[in-house]
Amino acid sequence: MRQAEDFREESRVLAACIARQPQEIYGMQTQFKGWTVEDVLGHLHFFNAAAAAALEGPSAFHTMMGPALERLDAGRSILSLQRPWLNGLGGAALFEAWMQGSEQLADAFAQADPKSRVCWVGPDMSALSAVTARQMETWAHGQAIFDLLGATRPESDRIRNIVHLGVVTFGWSFQVRGQEVPPVPPQVRLEAPSGEVWSWNAPDEANRIEGQAVEFAQVVTQVRNLADTGLRVTGATAGAWMAQAQCFAGPPETPPAPGTRYAMAEQGQREA
Repeated sequence: MRQAEDFREESRVLAACIARQPQEIYGMQTQFKGWTVEDVLGHLHFFNAAAAAALEGPSAFHTMMGPALERLDAGRSILSLQRPWLNGLGGAALFEAWMQGSEQLADAFAQADPKSRVCWVGPDMSALSAVTARQMETWAHGQAIFDLLGATRPESDRIRNIVHLGVVTFGWSFQVRGQEVPPVPPQVRLEAPSGEVWSWNAPDEANRIEGQAVEFAQVVTQVRNLADTGLRVTGATAGAWMAQAQCFAGPPETPPAPGTRYAMAEQGQREA
């Protein structure tokens, strides 16, 4: 699957950014819920391992995730899922384990049948969707680290997978909130990092979203508020979607407030 290589590249881009940093980075807090860089890496490493277990089969997946989901059902935080499994693994050792696990997971997905069904937290999904979800999680959580460092991520057209996931979860963004899904999804027309123009849904001058593909991905993964992007949103349906877009599973999440997620290098400019 090409998507397996896109996931591999996404992981490598994040790894290259972290590898250049001093040891102190692992304890630094990001703008995402106060998570540290170590929390982010632990989260990615844990769920990469869960995806690898899912590829092995239902028994392996439920053996790994059963105890973790019991803690979540008991009302504990999502970070409580990974900590017992990590068993004290942190810092540079966690970074190395995450990198190695990412490479192994990419290898496993590259050899999988894209249409095969795998278990996950919630409904089963195809292997193709599963590896796309891993790329999306790596990109979205990685944004908090790039923001912390004031670094610009090298983007490429691999982001199309994340954008497509954002488009096809139009209905989910309403369903997860118990809202009626609008009957006609907006046209989405975006410029890729390469300059290519991508388009989804029927042309509609009165109900559309236009702009940069990277910024659309930032909104649907909730790493940026719509107001902090240059996306052009036309129509009530498009506006309602972008105000609460959520391309990931789980309970409804509130997007970050305007101005609360940004590259830290911009902070001095904002205060000035």
